[in-house]
Amino acid sequence: METSHRIVTGDARSLETVEDDSVELVVTSPPYPMIEMWDELFADLDPEVATHLEAGDGEAAFERMHEQLDAVWGELRRVLVDGGIACVNVGDATRSIGGRFRVFRNHDRISDAFEALGFDPLPEILWRKPANSGAKFMGSGMVPPNAYVTLEHEYVLVFRNGADSREFEPRAERRYDAAYFWEERNRWFSDVWTDVRGALQTLDSEGSDGDDLRDRSAAFPFEIPYRLINMYSVYGDTVLDPFWGTGTTSMAAMVAGRNSIGYELNEEFRTVFDERVQGLPERSRDVIDRRLRAHLEFVSQHRADGETFEYEADRYGFPVRTKQERAITFYEVRDVYRTGNGYAVAHEPVEEVPDLSASPRDAE
Repeated sequence: METSHRIVTGDARSLETVEDDSVELVVTSPPYPMIEMWDELFADLDPEVATHLEAGDGEAAFERMHEQLDAVWGELRRVLVDGGIACVNVGDATRSIGGRFRVFRNHDRISDAFEALGFDPLPEILWRKPANSGAKFMGSGMVPPNAYVTLEHEYVLVFRNGADSREFEPRAERRYDAAYFWEERNRWFSDVWTDVRGALQTLDSEGSDGDDLRDRSAAFPFEIPYRLINMYSVYGDTVLDPFWGTGTTSMAAMVAGRNSIGYELNEEFRTVFDERVQGLPERSRDVIDRRLRAHLEFVSQHRADGETFEYEADRYGFPVRTKQERAITFYEVRDVYRTGNGYAVAHEPVEEVPDLSASPRDAE
């Protein structure tokens, strides 16, 4: 199997290189309005943002920032297939402006925008980030009543475009091969994720350009797009990220065996991605190994409790809980090639199941 991964340097408010009805899934984390690190970016897109911020009019600045995102959401309506899914990772913002401290509810504003475009909202996911400090409050400390709780969670907002569900041919192999494990389903489709760790910014570029890259890139943990891609797409699908940044969604699509398209204003992020992609085969093996190990440990624990498993995975021979898991197939990355507009990735089916008697490090 081979997948393609296109990277476009351009403004996602006009996805002019993406055809109508050509994308099955969107996974993205946009710049968060009213988070100070993104003020300059939004002001570049709309100078009125800076005018409102200087005047202390937070509500007006918030709305003008979201109007820039609205243009992108409108393009998603065009490029997503009927029944396609859009997943938007976003956090709310707290800020003092004009002498008043308040929360700016980005997740509500984005949800309203998608619904106005005709998307159907689906149940959202909250993922809880670990606290960065023991000082987990803001305001007056131990003395009531002027302290505020900190925001330690973000949202994955999920929307469906058009039809109630996507149509597939009967027993479509690419769909059943892309099955996930029963126990993964139970964990992934929970509305609260407490097992995803936040990502720290780790760009190594030096000098003024490197500082700018650090300031204008977001911390988007790999596990979030990887889960969402496995949850809402099948082999052969195309995943779009209109706010590509350092390419975490494309990296996850490569590991998951899907095609991808990324839009990014800053050309320099492609250099960062060139460095990240060098370790892709090793990362692919590690991710798949961990999923397989977790399943084998699940089987072992439940067998020890006297449980029997009725079904068996066709390719791997290990027990699975449901009939739908029998065709499950993992594809690992064998090679990565540069193309004129991005990358091509060669995948091969995983044939060997990891040995539970060896630690993950020993297995490598």
